[in-house]
Amino acid sequence: MYCHWDSLLDVLPSRFRAEADKQGKNTLQEFRMRIHKPALMVTSKGTISLKEIVTPGDLNFVIQIASRYSPWAAATMAKGYLTAQGAHRIGVCGEAVVKNGEVTGFREITSLCIRVARDFPGIGERASKLEGNILLLGPPAWGKTTLLRDLLRQISKQAGQCVGVVDERGELFPKANGRFLFPLGGNLDVVSLCPKAEGLDMILRTMGPTCIGVDEVTSAADCDALVKAGWCGVRLIATVHAKSLHDLKTRPVYKPLIEKGLFDWAVILHEDKSYHWERMKL
Repeated sequence: MYCHWDSLLDVLPSRFRAEADKQGKNTLQEFRMRIHKPALMVTSKGTISLKEIVTPGDLNFVIQIASRYSPWAAATMAKGYLTAQGAHRIGVCGEAVVKNGEVTGFREITSLCIRVARDFPGIGERASKLEGNILLLGPPAWGKTTLLRDLLRQISKQAGQCVGVVDERGELFPKANGRFLFPLGGNLDVVSLCPKAEGLDMILRTMGPTCIGVDEVTSAADCDALVKAGWCGVRLIATVHAKSLHDLKTRPVYKPLIEKGLFDWAVILHEDKSYHWERMKL
C-alpha cells in the first residue's frame, strides 16, 4: 500500500496533525471539517470526533495550501473540489459565486471533506483478465479510482498493450516535482489535468493506444466522448457513480453507453472494497 501521508498532514492546520497522525495513519479515509464544529476523522474502524473546533481560518488554510495558488485549482474549485499534493481530494461546500447561471467559485467556505488517497498495487489483477470494455460501478468513496488505477496498471503490463490515461483531476497518477507518486506499471501514458473529451481525442491522435482509461464519467459530454473513442477500435475502461447495473440503467446521463452497447463488463464495487463483475451485453 502506498500513501503520501506527509502531503495529507501538510494540508491540515498544525493543531490537527498530531491526532490525525496518531489515530489515522493507516486507517484514515476522510477528514471532515465543518465550521464551528469538531473535526471528524472517518476511519476504516469508525468515526472519531476530535476536541478541536473548526474555525474559518482552518478552512481557509486548507484551501490555500491545497490550491498552491494555481489557475487549475481555481477552475476545479468551481466544480466543488480541489486535488492536493499526493492526490488527496478535497470536497468544498459554502456560499457559491454564480455568474450567468454557472458557479465560478466560493465566497465563503463552510465545510471540507478531505479524502485520503491510497494506492493498493495488485487489487485489479482479477479484473484485468476480463476482455473487452469495462465499466467500474460504485458510490462515492467506495474505491473506484483506486481500483481503476491498478486495473490500468495491470493491463499495461500485458503483452501488446499500450494504455493511455486521461487523468482529469490528477488523482489516478498524481505527480510532484516532476515525478509520478504512484507506480505506473508497464506501457502507460498519462495526460493530466485535461478535460476528458479533449484528452481522449489527444491520446487517440498522438499515442496509438490499445486501451484508454478515464475516471468519473458524469456528464453527457463525457459519454459522447467515450462513444466516439469506442468506435475507433480502442478498448475503454471507465468509472461511473452507480450502485448496481439496475441503478446505472435508470440514470438518463448514461443512456448512450447502455443503448449503444459500448461496454462488455460491469465491475461492481462493494462497500468493503471487494468487487464482482456482471456481463453488460450478450
